[in-house]
Amino acid sequence: MGILVAVEGLDGAGKRTIVGRIEQAAAERGASVSSIAFPRYGESITADIASEALHGRHGDLRESVYAMGLLFALDRAAARPLLRQALAEHDLVLCDRYTASNAAYNAARLGQGAESEVVSWVADLEFGRFGLPVPDHQLLLGVPPEVAMGRAVGRAETDADRPVDSYERDSDLQRRVYRVYGELVESNWMSTWSWADGDNAVEQVLAQLN
Repeated sequence: MGILVAVEGLDGAGKRTIVGRIEQAAAERGASVSSIAFPRYGESITADIASEALHGRHGDLRESVYAMGLLFALDRAAARPLLRQALAEHDLVLCDRYTASNAAYNAARLGQGAESEVVSWVADLEFGRFGLPVPDHQLLLGVPPEVAMGRAVGRAETDADRPVDSYERDSDLQRRVYRVYGELVESNWMSTWSWADGDNAVEQVLAQLN
């Protein structure tokens, strides 16, 4: 079985870029690599409904923390066969967002921390009831909220397919999410963690292959 690594961070933190750099660096070392990005917009109906809610559709759906959390969890649950197949066929499997994002955003929306009931609910739902594989390691990109939010807005201005949603527009929420992420790192929630950016982030993941 391969190693499962989740790359976490705020919207605009550069997760897609770092995942690509890790893929290239791991392949250069002779490792077989696969990656999957969550939410799977355009592929998963639950992910698409969640996205639509974040852009003002489906009434008051987005107001429910647990309803939104369930939609994102169901997206990952539907991808469980893909994850297990990837782990069986590759040395390294990278997830651009995984369960920790659900834990961090839900806790932050409720004004709570990493020790809250909703974080336990996410773990029990996704790893317990849905049987998702637990990551071997998780990486939090150390990009401050102000920087990440600026990048997200700039990206939306140049890419019509990636408009900012209600979470991304909420600067207070983004700061709370980053704080909860930090607490997850400090408690080694569900696995070991690294908190890094740039070249150091890439090296932290490559070290897992050793």
